[in-house]
Amino acid sequence: MKIKNLLPADTYVIYNKAFLHTEDRKLLTLLYQPIIGSSATSLYLTLLDDLMKEEVISEPYTHHHLMTTTQLALDTLKIAREKLEAVGLLKTYVKEESINHYVYLLYAPLDAASFFNHPVLNIVLYNNIGKKEYDQLVSYFKVPKINLKDYQDITMKFDAVFRSTSLKPFEVLDTFKQQEASYPLFDEQIDFDLLIASIPKDMIHVKCFNQEVKDLINALAFTYHLDTSIMQNLVRDALNEKGLIDKVLLRKLCRNFYQFEEGGRLPTLVYQSQPDFLKKPEGDSSKWAKTVYTFENLTPYAYLASKYKTGKPTKRDLQIIEDLMVDQKLKPGVVNVLISYCLSINNEKLSKNYIETIAGQFQRLHIETVEDAMRLTEKEYKKMKKAKQTGSKTKTSKKEEPLPEWFGKEQELDKTTIEEEQEMDSILEKLA
Repeated sequence: MKIKNLLPADTYVIYNKAFLHTEDRKLLTLLYQPIIGSSATSLYLTLLDDLMKEEVISEPYTHHHLMTTTQLALDTLKIAREKLEAVGLLKTYVKEESINHYVYLLYAPLDAASFFNHPVLNIVLYNNIGKKEYDQLVSYFKVPKINLKDYQDITMKFDAVFRSTSLKPFEVLDTFKQQEASYPLFDEQIDFDLLIASIPKDMIHVKCFNQEVKDLINALAFTYHLDTSIMQNLVRDALNEKGLIDKVLLRKLCRNFYQFEEGGRLPTLVYQSQPDFLKKPEGDSSKWAKTVYTFENLTPYAYLASKYKTGKPTKRDLQIIEDLMVDQKLKPGVVNVLISYCLSINNEKLSKNYIETIAGQFQRLHIETVEDAMRLTEKEYKKMKKAKQTGSKTKTSKKEEPLPEWFGKEQELDKTTIEEEQEMDSILEKLA
């Protein structure tokens, strides 16, 4: 459903499904914040504070109130809200009128056990903070086990202490305050009709594929990039003697399959493409715009793979790209520009030190869009070329380094020839 742009005058009320305790705030800042960032965390806490007076349902507010309270721009608030929705901390409903009216359902964070056992949140947290901090968090949330092997349970039963009475039970009509948590939602990754049909009926229990199991399979498929045909075999191997899916075993099988295919590595962010909110609006058919479109809509893995005859990048090059996205926090489209630029001026070689130097500059300058990355690399190339020419005036002219295709093309919006258009279309087809 397409909703018109969010406006400061649009109103909202908050319905509280969180009822947070002290421990929940630790879960929010320690586990969720490394994934959603400080702006989204701030928005969550602000919405929670808006509930302080009424607790269950807030009074109506405008989004201008949010802007002044959080000191965030409206576009930033919208992005922060979408991040909260993506990880299950918020659900949003809207009633469209001249001024839109929103209802925000605020959910509690998952408890530590559920979070660390989640097939997606767990992996993303690990990628974002690294092994050392991840292990520290696991240790923090672990609780010691008590060995009661040599002890006898002497706990009294309720009916042994209390006696029933002849009083008439009363009917409870209203619901009570209850903390609710919500899991992230995913688009369908698996064709379940095909998956279920591929397994003989006598092998599965009638309750084998309940909604909980389907959600798990879908999340695992997303995390480990598994299609229906691969998941069919993994699901079969995870069936127990009762015809039900052993969920722990299925997680392990999916992880092992992925690690076997990827040389022992866990899933990374190199399979994500540029976020929609950072993309250039469509409509421009120039060569520059088509190049921007390519960088924005291909994942770094797919773009790098297009440079190999085999269609599969080396583990070394993939590690470089992963470091750019995980450690340097660069956006996927920006990483694609870096790949193209470094390959062009380094004779199709990804130099780790060189690419990380530019990546550091991108990070310090807060480069997030493809166009900004393209302009900056062009500017840096011109400075480097000028420095070389100044230092070699007395020497013979050197061979010019090859340039990426987009250099100098931004102003030629209406001058591309039919041959150039066909050439670009051919390149885009190979990359897609």
